[in-house]
Amino acid sequence: MLLPAEGIRMNSTMDDINLIQQAQRHHLVVRELGEEIDLEIGHGDDDHSFANTPIMGGRPREHSAEDNDEVKNMMASSQFSNEEQDVPKTQPVKRKKKVVKRWREEWADTYKWAFVDVKEGTARIFCSVCREYGRKHRRNPYGNEGSRNMQMSALEEHNNSLLHKEALRLQMASKDKIVVDKTIYVKALMSKTAGSIVEAALKRDPHEVEFIQSVQEAVHALDRVIAKNSHYVNIMERLLEPERMLVFRVPWVDDRGETHVNRGFRVHFNQALGPCRGGIRFHPSMNLSIAKFLGFGQTLKNALSPYRLGGAAGGSDFDPKGKTDNEIMRFCQSFMNEIYRYLGPDKDLPSEEMGVGTREMGYLLGQYRRLAGHFQGSFTGPRIFWSGSSLRTEATGYGLVFFVQLMLADMNKEIKGLRCAVSGSGKITMHVLEKLIAYGALPITVSDSKGYLVDEDGFDYVKISFLRDIKAQQRSLRDYSKTYARSKYYDEAKPWSERCDVAFPCGYQNEIDQSDAISLVNSGCRLLVEGSNMPCTPEAVDVLKKANVLIAPAIAAGAGGVVAGELELNHECNLLNWSPEDFESKLQIYQRALKAANDFGYQKESPEALVHGAVISAFLTIAQAMSDQGCV
Repeated sequence: MLLPAEGIRMNSTMDDINLIQQAQRHHLVVRELGEEIDLEIGHGDDDHSFANTPIMGGRPREHSAEDNDEVKNMMASSQFSNEEQDVPKTQPVKRKKKVVKRWREEWADTYKWAFVDVKEGTARIFCSVCREYGRKHRRNPYGNEGSRNMQMSALEEHNNSLLHKEALRLQMASKDKIVVDKTIYVKALMSKTAGSIVEAALKRDPHEVEFIQSVQEAVHALDRVIAKNSHYVNIMERLLEPERMLVFRVPWVDDRGETHVNRGFRVHFNQALGPCRGGIRFHPSMNLSIAKFLGFGQTLKNALSPYRLGGAAGGSDFDPKGKTDNEIMRFCQSFMNEIYRYLGPDKDLPSEEMGVGTREMGYLLGQYRRLAGHFQGSFTGPRIFWSGSSLRTEATGYGLVFFVQLMLADMNKEIKGLRCAVSGSGKITMHVLEKLIAYGALPITVSDSKGYLVDEDGFDYVKISFLRDIKAQQRSLRDYSKTYARSKYYDEAKPWSERCDVAFPCGYQNEIDQSDAISLVNSGCRLLVEGSNMPCTPEAVDVLKKANVLIAPAIAAGAGGVVAGELELNHECNLLNWSPEDFESKLQIYQRALKAANDFGYQKESPEALVHGAVISAFLTIAQAMSDQGCV
């Protein structure tokens, strides 16, 4: 049935009235009826074409004179009914422009993904991750972007879109290391043969910055060894290529039923000495380069221990922060589904690392037992009541302090009364603080990803317990300063400018750069103990060496965790009663490192003696095993 022409005109007129009233409620400018109102983000106050740029292409609908008379009357009636608003005709124009400009500034400040750029003559708000704007990066292509509520809805839709999540994941994975823009610092080597090893590694893996850095440090320490015996060149080339690299996807479902995909890694670096042992790291920055560098360092560390063990490392770019227990459990189970075939007491047993604690290790072991169908041994680090001791992290932290005691004893000094700057706030950091307090030292700092906390009175056992509570509740270290008046929290800063005698970097790789090393030297630091793997950049190491700051390498000072992990499996761990002398008598790492350094001409007083000696001793042990086993 056909409608009369008057009905059609009346419907059109009612739509126009509704459009006018909506515009008046939002203080928007109405140009001509039938013309689209531009609700997109425009140039701002300085753009005169802003008010004349339609959002959609087509020409405006033409009206007859009769229609225009009716509309004008209706507009006058509508404006008369809204006189209480008393808004001048020119004011809405300025208001709209100012509001749009304010929204743009708030987006760029509050949501770091936003930036403003000009697209086809019109300023748009772009997503800094996926580089798209407006409807192009939203699931709802017909949403209105005019009102503030609509803008926020668009933001939520954008953040929940799969395109943005994938782009954000890739951005977070390269947040710490932007490989494209970072140049690799190449050290000068004594022999051309050693230089050729580094060149081959660079040629094979030019974008693996962390791994190349660890290779350079090792080759630099082995410079004299390789120059004396060219046979080691071939062994070093084989050693630098991992035996097995697993890269796999890890799909998991969150509590809302949405599916996510992360990338998992496990690198079996070398098993010439025995089955692999190494950590699992869950962190957004995790990639293959970091897995290889951690596996290489673990191989050298295990070679220094009294046990015959190979080295491995792995993890995922999954971020456990902000996830529920059920989400973490589902992720760990999916992760274990991919690697359980390669695990076992005689193959590879993982241990705790950054982002992986007792909870995660329990979930991983439970899924491994379920899939493997038996309970052979255990992963290192879980709870004491079902898998032996849980002293691995204590052993790592305590071992760092034991190692310092041995170094100071050789210099006829003791650690009592020394100011110690410690970074990080995880389990190892807390155990370092505990043992420093036990020996009478004065630990004054801890840190997190947003800054550092300094307490001039030093930490004690009560304060450490308070710090543990803060971290367990996922609160900021800033809350500590609200309780203790003599403490202060510094945002976006590192603790290396504080006056100290000994530094314990226990955070993450490359946390000390060249400027931090200069600050350490100026603050009076004379001894640096590597609690984390490769905490100093090559430039920082050069600064410390020139200032004669002694460095205790991580592969030697952190070997206590390796020993505790093996003792856990045999239910023999009794490290709580160890002393520095017991530590050295059982491990003999300190003396082995000094002897290897002395054999190749490094004096005991040299700041690089322990670093080079530890690498030399570990490499010679691995090289002998690889030579005995042939070309494998």
